[in-house]
Amino acid sequence: MALMSGTDVAREITEQTTKRASEFEQRTGRKPCLAAVLVGEDPASVTYVKMKRNRSAKAGIESRFVHLPEQTTTEQLVAEITKLSEDPGVDGILLQHPVPKHIDERAAFEAIAPSKDVDGVTMHSFAAMAFSEPGFASATPGGIMRLLEAYEVDLKGKHAVVVGRSPILGKPVAMLMLAKDATVTICHSKTENLDQIVRTADIVVAAVGKPKFITAIKPGAVVIDAGYNEGNVGDVDFEQLADSASLITPVPGGVGPMTIALLLEQTVSAATRRADLVDVSEVVG
Repeated sequence: MALMSGTDVAREITEQTTKRASEFEQRTGRKPCLAAVLVGEDPASVTYVKMKRNRSAKAGIESRFVHLPEQTTTEQLVAEITKLSEDPGVDGILLQHPVPKHIDERAAFEAIAPSKDVDGVTMHSFAAMAFSEPGFASATPGGIMRLLEAYEVDLKGKHAVVVGRSPILGKPVAMLMLAKDATVTICHSKTENLDQIVRTADIVVAAVGKPKFITAIKPGAVVIDAGYNEGNVGDVDFEQLADSASLITPVPGGVGPMTIALLLEQTVSAATRRADLVDVSEVVG
C-alpha cells in the first residue's frame, strides 16, 4: 500500500498557479479575481469559504465575498450571481454548496457564466467534460484526475467503478475517466450487489457521502476516497482496505487539497483567457 498525497501534488499545482497569477498581474495591472458566494450560516460552509479565500490570497488571487442571508430566495441569488457574471472585474465564480433547501441550486448554478465557471458546476461545463471539449472541469473530479496522473495511474483499458452519482462529483468524474479510455461503471447507495461490483474494479472512486461505506476491494486496486464525513472520516474503510490497495488516498490530505488547487488554477486560466493574453488550450480532464 502507498498513500496518494493530495497535499503534496496540490502544493506543486498551487506553486505554479501562484507564478501564473503574478505574471497575469504584471501584464494587466490587476490580480485574477475569484468571487465566492455563500448563502446562510452553515458552519462547515463558512469554514470552507474562509479557507478558500485564504488560499486564494496566498496564491495572489483577489477574493471577493458575497454573503447572503439564509432567507435569500432563488430569484435573489440568481440576480446576485448574474451581477458577478456580468462584472468584468470578476474572473471566476464559486457558489458554496449546498445552499439552503428552499433554493433551486441548479438555477443558481446556471446563472454562472460558463467562462467564469471555475468550479465546473454548470451544464455547459458538464457537457465539455463529457465531450472532451475545452472548458472547466468540476474541481473535485478534475483534482482526482490530476492526482491519478501524478501517481502515473494509467486508466486505459482499466475498469473504474465510481460509487456516487452527484452532478458535480460522481457523474463528471465518470465522464473524465471514460475520456481516458477507462471502462466505467457508475454505482450508488441503492446498487444491488455493490460489493461484488466494487471487487471487480481496478480503480475505485468513493463519492457516496456515507462514512466507511466501501469495505471490500479487489487486491491491488487504486482507491480514491472523495468522501468527507464528520470526524475526518471518508467513504472508504481505510483501516480495513489500506493493506489491500496498491494506492489509496487518505482523509484528510487526499482529494480535498486537490479540489482547492484546481479551483485556483482554473481561476487563473479563466482570467488569462478572458484577458486574451494567450491561447489557453486546456481541455478538461
